[in-house]
Amino acid sequence: MPQIQLTPAQRREHRAEAHHLDPVVLIGGDGLTEAVEKEVDLALNSHGLIKIRVFSDDRANREAIFLKLTDSLNAAPIQHIGKLLVLWRPMPEKEKQIDEDRKAGPRDVKVLKFSKNVWQKPEIKQIRILGNQRLTAGGQVKRAKKPKLKSIKKQQGS
Repeated sequence: MPQIQLTPAQRREHRAEAHHLDPVVLIGGDGLTEAVEKEVDLALNSHGLIKIRVFSDDRANREAIFLKLTDSLNAAPIQHIGKLLVLWRPMPEKEKQIDEDRKAGPRDVKVLKFSKNVWQKPEIKQIRILGNQRLTAGGQVKRAKKPKLKSIKKQQGS
C-alpha cells in the first residue's frame, strides 16, 4: 500500500501534537514481528497519532522498521528521532448505533425555592431527574404517570 503524503506544514502540526504523547508500542529485541505490527495497526485505529519506541541501537534497523510500518499499514511517517518513531493515519469513522427502545436519560434541573420572607433571596437547588421521573409545579420530583389502559371490552366496543 502506498504511504500517505503530507505537506511539511501538516507534518509539523502532527509533530507538535505528538510531542506530549507517550510511546504506545514498544519494539524489543525480536524486532518487528507480526504481533507487533498488529498492535501498531490497532493503536493507529484507536489513536490516529502514535509514538513507537524501538529498543535497538542500530539506526539502519530502526529506519527499516519505520519504512516497513509506513508501507504495510498505510500510515504517514511523521518523525524519526533517536529511538522514537511517530506515525499518523486518519482514524476511521465510527458508526453510531441508534437504539429505538432507548428511553430518556437523566437530566439536571435548577429549581428555585422561595422563602416566606420577602427580603430573603430564593434558594437555588440543582436536582437530577431520571428518565422515569417528572418535576411538579411545586418543585417536587415524582414518578412519571403511566398511561391508563382501557379494558379489552371497551376497546372492542369503540
